[in-house]
This record gives sequence, C-alpha cells and structure tokens, in this order.
Amino acid sequence: MDFAAIVVIQVLYAIASLALISLGLAIIFGMMRVINFAHGEFLMLGGYAVLLPVEAGVNLWLAMLVIAPVTVGLFGIVVERIIIRPLYGRIVETVLATWGLSLLMIGLASEIIGYYQAGAAPPLGTVQIGFYREGAYTFFVIGITAVIFVAVYLFLRRTRFGLIALGTMQNADMAAALGVNVNRVYAATFGLGAALSGLAGAIMAPIAGVVPIIGITYIAKAFITVIGGGTVFLAGTAAASVLFGTITQVVTFLSTSFGEVALLVVAVVLLHLLPEGITGRFLRRGL
Repeated sequence: MDFAAIVVIQVLYAIASLALISLGLAIIFGMMRVINFAHGEFLMLGGYAVLLPVEAGVNLWLAMLVIAPVTVGLFGIVVERIIIRPLYGRIVETVLATWGLSLLMIGLASEIIGYYQAGAAPPLGTVQIGFYREGAYTFFVIGITAVIFVAVYLFLRRTRFGLIALGTMQNADMAAALGVNVNRVYAATFGLGAALSGLAGAIMAPIAGVVPIIGITYIAKAFITVIGGGTVFLAGTAAASVLFGTITQVVTFLSTSFGEVALLVVAVVLLHLLPEGITGRFLRRGL
C-alpha cells in the first residue's frame, strides 16, 4: 500500500513536471503559431535566475516566484521585438532564428557562468509515507502546476487582456480594425509564454539543477507534449501531459532505461492514430 502511494505520487509528479515545462511553449506555439527553438534556454535562464540570486542571499521563494518569471518574461518581450516580430508568417526563418538564439544563449551561459551544474537543495524537507520518505517539494511541484494552469485559464478567459489576446490571435486584422494595438498584444503574449517558461525552469531548478545545456533535456519533451496535445493548447497540453507522464513514469518504475523511449514510442503511435493531436479528436472546445 505504501509503495502504491509512492507510485501514484511519482506519476502525478511526472505529469506535473511535463505540463509545467510545456506550458510556456504551448502559449507561444498554440496562440501565436511561433516555433520557439529557444524554449529550453528560456527554462535554463529561469533556472539561473533563481539560483544566482539565492547564492547572493536572496530568499528562494522570492527568486523563484518573482525574479525568475519577471526576468525571463522581459527577456521574451525583447526577443519578440528584435527577432520574432520581423519573421511572423515565415516559419522556416523563425525556426532558424530561434535555433540561433538557443546556441547563443548556451554559449553565453557557458562563457559567463561556467560549464558546471549549479543547484540548490529542494526546500520543505521530506514526508514520511509508511516505510518510504518522499520530498515535500514533490507535492509543491504538483500543487503549483495545478494552480498555474487554473490561473492561466482564468486570465485568458476572465480578463480583458486575455480575451483581447485570444481574439487577436484568431483574427489580427479585425482586432487592429477595432483599435487594438496588435504589436503590443503579440509582445505581451510572447512575454507571458516566456515568463511561464522561466517560472517552470525556476521551479525545476532545485530538483534538476542547471547547466548551460539543460534546455536540451527539456525541449524535446515539451515539443512532444504540445504537438501531441493538438490545437487546443491548454487542454491539449494537460491531456498530453497526463498520457505521456503516466506511461513514462510507469515504464520507468519497471525499467529505468526505457522511460524516455516509452515517451517517444507513445508519441509516435498517438500522432499516427490522431494526426491532429488529442484535441483534434477530443476536447475541441475551450482553451
């Protein structure tokens, strides 16, 4: 019974972490149709934006929940203005530009910070579950991911800017005709996606640590999740995270070597059966 509880907790953690690292990409790709190959480096930047202030004496929670998302969000707005905006509608050029940005960020991080793994011990201690102990931070990751998804949904559905952003992404010309500053909405939306990526990188940093190339370990999983979810980006990302996270973690318990392989196999089978993703067949309404 205790072992079963640990398995359930680890499955929930796998689902939450997959959803968390994918949400920022889902916002940018799902709403703006921009393929951001630097998404992994946004996560890396978020990790450093929490670890470096903590090393300088800043409170961990302040760095994680405020400094990291604000820093990466502002960086995302600059990237949208300088790199992305001139390339809207030009998919190949956008991919190449963000790939180049990815390589640049890796090089700068390696040169400035150094090529070593930075990390901090997960806070909150441990929880006793029968004969096993589980990190309390695991429960924090699960809970904060649920809170973030609900907050993003309410923001996009219940706020004036959220509705304007959704309308602009559906028909930018009509939004401009109604007086909406389309460029400002694009910049803010890209900044929101970047901020969520930074927040995800900050939350994962105490568990995974941070190195300049850590984005590589994130980006493949994030793209598989977002594409597997389909066009309804929020519900699709959540559904794909549940599917991929559950199968990956169960397979990992059976064989630690094949967890990542299982993710790829399931993604290939899913896209073969559902070429438009999960929300192409199900969950077509909503975000």
